[in-house]
Amino acid sequence: MSETRRPLIAGNWKMNGLADESLRQMQELVSRARKFDNPGCDILICPPTTLLRELARVAVDSPVRVGGQDCHANASGAHTGDIAAEMLKDSGARYCIVGHSERRTDHGEDNTTVKAKAEAAHRAGLIAIVCVGETLAEREGDKTLDVISDQVTNSLPKGATSSNTVVAYEPVWAIGTGKTPTPLDVKAVHAHIREELGKLMNDAAKVRVLYGGSVKGSNAAELMAVENVDGALVGGASLTAEDFWPIVKTGI
Repeated sequence: MSETRRPLIAGNWKMNGLADESLRQMQELVSRARKFDNPGCDILICPPTTLLRELARVAVDSPVRVGGQDCHANASGAHTGDIAAEMLKDSGARYCIVGHSERRTDHGEDNTTVKAKAEAAHRAGLIAIVCVGETLAEREGDKTLDVISDQVTNSLPKGATSSNTVVAYEPVWAIGTGKTPTPLDVKAVHAHIREELGKLMNDAAKVRVLYGGSVKGSNAAELMAVENVDGALVGGASLTAEDFWPIVKTGI
C-alpha cells in the first residue's frame, strides 16, 4: 500500500443482514475500531439499504463509515424500487458502490449506466466506488487489460477526482469463488488502472485503487502489500466483525 494514499478497507454486505444480528456485528466492529485514536486506514461498511440509517447511528463518532451498494442516476422520480444517491446521503452514507459486476451482470448495467450513477453519487456529495473487472472468459482470452481500459475510460465521469472517486478492481471470476489472481496478476492490473486514470484526471496518483475478490484474513496482507493496491473491497468476509477485523488490521 502507498504511504501517500490512505488505505480504504470496505465491506460489501450485498443482500445479507437482518436488523438484530447486523446491529450486533456493527457494534462489535465499531468497538474494535474505537480502540484506535487514528487508525491508519478508512473503514467502511456498505449494508443493505434497510440497515443503513441504523448502522450509521451506531458508527457516529467512530472511525467506521457506512455507504450504499447502488444508486439511481436521478435524484427523484417514478422509479419504483430504486433509491437516489441523495436518499443514501440522507440516511448517513458517505460512499456508494457503483458498477459492481453483480449489477453489470444481473441488471445489465453498462459503462454508460455506471457513469451516470457515479455522477449521481458525486452530485449527492458521496464518494463513488467504481468497480471494474473481467470475466473468466475474458481473462482466458487475454482481454483483461482491454476490458479494464474500456471500463475505466467509460465508467468514470468528468469531474472524477481522488477526493470523490475510488476504483475497485474485482476480477469477476474471483468473486465468491475462493480463487484469487496471483500478486503479480494484481500488480499488473492495478498498474494498468493507474496508467488509465492518468489519462483522465490530473490527480490520478492520489486515487485509491482497491482489490476485491475472495479477500479474507489469510490472504489480505499479501494482497495489500502489492504495489498500487490501496485497500480492499470485501464481500463474504465482511459479514462478521471477527472475519472482517483481520483484514482491517492490514491497513491499520
